[in-house]
Amino acid sequence: MRVLQRYFGSEIARAVLFVMLALLVLFSFFDLMGELTEISKGGYRLQHAFLYVLLRLPGYIYEFMPIAVLIGTIYVLAQFASNSEFTIMRAASMSTVMAGSILAKIGMVFVALTFLFGEVISPYSTKLAEKVKISTMGATIAQEFRSGLWTKDLVRANGLDGEVTGSRILNVKEVLPDRSLRGLKVYEFDADFHLAREVTAARAEYIGKNVWRLFDVIETAFPKTLASKDMTAINSQKFVSRDVVSEITPDILSVIFVDPDRMSAYDLAAYTRHLADNKQDSDRYNIAFWKKITYPFATLVMMALALPFAYLHARSGGVSLKIFSGIMIGLVFYLFNSLFSHVGLLNTWPAPLTALAPSLLFSMIAFGAIRYVERH
Repeated sequence: MRVLQRYFGSEIARAVLFVMLALLVLFSFFDLMGELTEISKGGYRLQHAFLYVLLRLPGYIYEFMPIAVLIGTIYVLAQFASNSEFTIMRAASMSTVMAGSILAKIGMVFVALTFLFGEVISPYSTKLAEKVKISTMGATIAQEFRSGLWTKDLVRANGLDGEVTGSRILNVKEVLPDRSLRGLKVYEFDADFHLAREVTAARAEYIGKNVWRLFDVIETAFPKTLASKDMTAINSQKFVSRDVVSEITPDILSVIFVDPDRMSAYDLAAYTRHLADNKQDSDRYNIAFWKKITYPFATLVMMALALPFAYLHARSGGVSLKIFSGIMIGLVFYLFNSLFSHVGLLNTWPAPLTALAPSLLFSMIAFGAIRYVERH
C-alpha cells in the first residue's frame, strides 16, 4: 500500500506540476499582451509589466489547481491503463475503494496547497501587484469614479465600542498609493437619520488603531431642530487637523477595488461583517467567502472524476483523447463554478449552497461514473 501510495503520488505530482506550468505560461502570455498597452503611462515600463504579471501568478495557481489536478491525474491513470499497470494492481487485490483512498490522500496535499495559495500567498501578491502598477503609473485608486469613492460606517459613543449613536457616510475623491486620502467629505447622521455634522478635509492620513488624521478641516454642525430660514443656528469651524475614529481602515478601502475571488477568507469575513453592520448588501462577498472555504476541496472532486479513466482500456480511446476529455471536464467545472456564483447572486440563493452546488453536482457525476465503469 505504501509503495503504491508513493508511486501514485510521485507520478501525479509530476504530471500536475507540468500541467500547471503550461497553464501559467499560457495565461501569463495573455496578461503580458494586455499590459503592453499600459506601458509608457507615467513611469510604467516593461520590467514593471513583467513584475505585475509575475505577482499575479499565485492567483492563477489557486484558480487552476483543481483543473491541473484533474488533467494530471487523468494523464497518470490513463498511462497506467494503457500499460496494463492498473490491471496488474487490481489483480494484486487493489480494490476501487483502495484506489480511491490513495487518490484521496494525495488530494489532501493539493487541498492544503490550494488553501495556502488562496489564503496567504495570492492575496498578498495581488495587493503588491496592484501597488506596483499604481505607484509606477502615478495613478490614484479612486480617480475612475466621477464622484469619488463612497462608503459607510457606524458612529459609536466610545469610538469603536459602546452604543451606536448614528451613522457616517464618507466620500473620498482620491485614494493615493501611500493609502492616504485626498478630498474627503464626511456626513454624520444621528439615530433619527437627521444630518448632524458635515466635515470636509483636504487630505487624511491613517495613523493606526482605526484613527484617521484629517488636515485643513472645515466642520459644520447642524442643530436637530433647525428652522427652515434660521441659518444662524448652523455652526461652522475650521481646524488645522482633527482626528476621527472610524471602522473604515485602508484595508477595507482596498477591498472595494479587489476582485473578491482574489481576497482571503479572513478579509472577506471581516468586510462582510462590516457591510452587514451597516445594513449594506453583502451577498456578493458572502458567496465569495463560502467559495473560498469550499473551493480547495474541489481538488478531491477532480480526483474522483479522474478515477474512472483508469478503468478505460486502450480500445476506449488513447491517452490523448482522455486528456482532452479531462480538459473539457475541467473547463465545464470552471464555467459552472463561475455561473453558479452569478445565478446564486441574482436569485438570492443561500451562499453555502451557491458555493457548494458545482462540487456536489460533479461529485455525483464522479461517483456515478465510478459505479458504471466498475460494473462494466
